[in-house]
Amino acid sequence: MKAPWDVLDIYRGKQFDGEWPTIPQLFSITLSRLGDKRAFSQFEPEPFSLTYREIEGYVSRVKNHLLKLGVKKGDKIALTGKNSVEWAVAYLSILFSGAVVVPLDYQLKTEELEKLIRFSDSRVLFVDEERYDSLGGEKTAPGAVISLSKTKPDYILDLEGGTDIEAAMPAASMPAASMPKEDDIAAVLFTSGTTGNEKGVMLSHRNLISDTFYAQANLTILTDDVFYAILPIHHSYTMTAVLLEALSVGAEVVFGKRLATPQIMKELKEGNITMLLGVPMLFNKMLKGIIRGIREKGVLFYGLIRAMMKVSGLIKKVFKVNPGKKMFGFILKRASLENIRICISGAGPLPPSTFRQFNQLGIDFIQGYGLTETSPIVTLNPKEHYKETSVGKVLPNIDIRILDPDENGVGEVLAKGQVVMQGYYKNSEATKEVFTEDGYLMTGDVGYLDDDGYLYLTGRKKSMIVTEGGKNVYPEEIENAFQLYDEIEQILVKGYVKDEKSRAENIEAYVYPSIEYFGEKARNDIPEEGRGGYVTERIGEIIAEVNLHLKPYQRISRFKLLAEPLEMTTTKKIKRYKIALGAENE
Repeated sequence: MKAPWDVLDIYRGKQFDGEWPTIPQLFSITLSRLGDKRAFSQFEPEPFSLTYREIEGYVSRVKNHLLKLGVKKGDKIALTGKNSVEWAVAYLSILFSGAVVVPLDYQLKTEELEKLIRFSDSRVLFVDEERYDSLGGEKTAPGAVISLSKTKPDYILDLEGGTDIEAAMPAASMPAASMPKEDDIAAVLFTSGTTGNEKGVMLSHRNLISDTFYAQANLTILTDDVFYAILPIHHSYTMTAVLLEALSVGAEVVFGKRLATPQIMKELKEGNITMLLGVPMLFNKMLKGIIRGIREKGVLFYGLIRAMMKVSGLIKKVFKVNPGKKMFGFILKRASLENIRICISGAGPLPPSTFRQFNQLGIDFIQGYGLTETSPIVTLNPKEHYKETSVGKVLPNIDIRILDPDENGVGEVLAKGQVVMQGYYKNSEATKEVFTEDGYLMTGDVGYLDDDGYLYLTGRKKSMIVTEGGKNVYPEEIENAFQLYDEIEQILVKGYVKDEKSRAENIEAYVYPSIEYFGEKARNDIPEEGRGGYVTERIGEIIAEVNLHLKPYQRISRFKLLAEPLEMTTTKKIKRYKIALGAENE
């Protein structure tokens, strides 16, 4: 059986040399096959699309503009802004110039962005209109600023250059790009900082391209697919699993700018989206909306649909056919999911019930796992052989091991292979700390492997709680049990020291109640010491209910309601260290 990457044999020695093409070479391969096919689209601020050939023209012009600014191979170029066609053109242009792209989270504060731009030694900055004025001054001090919005000067799609300029200029006057090799650094990605320590992950062209093709061993991607880039594209998840996966087969990417349900539903329908990649929070909300709509039809209708869903899921699981699309087409259409071929959840743990119910409704729904340091994908559930409680089957040519497993086979997850990063930018000490002596990356995640090569996660090593009985408790396992309660917007579980002598920990929860569910009561019911009202009482009931299904040593012994939401990363993970710092200051 041929591997997905065997298709590259046709182009090896012609359009690239070595084992893997670089990202520019991959784009050129797709361009030669599907130049007139639509590649990038967006609906805001105004709808427009570009074909692969049109993208080539813009990339050529922007690349030459960068070369005339003095950009050389290996120079760092910062890129920040919301998902857009312009962002993707900038990304490709930087790589075609031989430079290294430094994608930055546009939601960071201005001073944080300034710090990362300086730390990364970026010579040029691509930025959208929201930050153009604040980041374009002498304080940030990039060599030049290029706008991703037509409302600001030096708009990326209006830059002069490209083939027309090249033809008109003497050859000696046009700087030449020194193209990258497969082992050259392609991107420096700053991690989302759930622990408070952002590091610049250096990923090579080999890292990113090998991961793009290895993932296709567990998931078939089609040229006719339309990917929806709704999660922030500066993150490795969207960058690889959406942008690069689409480029590798000549699929289309629709760029979404707002993570708002009505906007998402509108763009899913208008864009004819077939590939929807999201985080658990997005899929949980979508499922809640679908189930709520079914409930509104009455008890009998709800009971009938749920029974049919179970039958559909059983048929799919046993006979490997999917009757749900026809059985529940009217429900999927109402949710704007009728065109979806596959949903993929990543960047966090997903409740098995969400996984199961999407599949029962006829959506091929799977989840995967990885981290920025692994480009990021290392496991992915094959849609034909998925396991609802697993984060996926280990991809080919990636070695996953469990460090010091306990009696249940649980230990820290280690990874090795071509997808693993080159190290942390300007931080050799941190790089050394994260690798074992025999070259395995220590992920910091805790889990186990089954006999079929499927990975199961239990939590993060750094957040582990040690109870009085010496039991190890992973907060993420407990938090997952609350994901489908409408009353809770956020929950963070942590340990607190009950006995200073033994240093044994009990378990507590910080809860931000749902404003959507409780209304203003949620804001007015943050209790004073020893007091509380309806919201406090209801949250207490939910915690008691969940406690009944937990092991005795996992049970929450106290909780606190929060008046403000906890700070989150762009992939909707709570920044746990913020609570730790707050507790220390009390």
